[in-house]
Amino acid sequence: METAEIYTKLTPIFQDVLDDDDLVPHPALTARDVAAWDSLRHIRLVISVENALGIKFTTTEISRLENVGELVGLIQAKLERSAR
Repeated sequence: METAEIYTKLTPIFQDVLDDDDLVPHPALTARDVAAWDSLRHIRLVISVENALGIKFTTTEISRLENVGELVGLIQAKLERSAR
């Protein structure tokens, strides 16, 4: 899956979970940039992404992410591995 397609899939998830219809995820976006992005919404966000894309993240993988760009990279890697 191409990077642009992943962002297209992530946008409605981020908007729904973070309750902001104008939010557009981008590579440098972090939880510090979004007032509503607290720990509970972070968990909901991860679960929503997993369910939407049919992948699973480990706790270690999630704890290492520093921004949305790294999340997208992790998603791409997981989708590539599952396609093999």
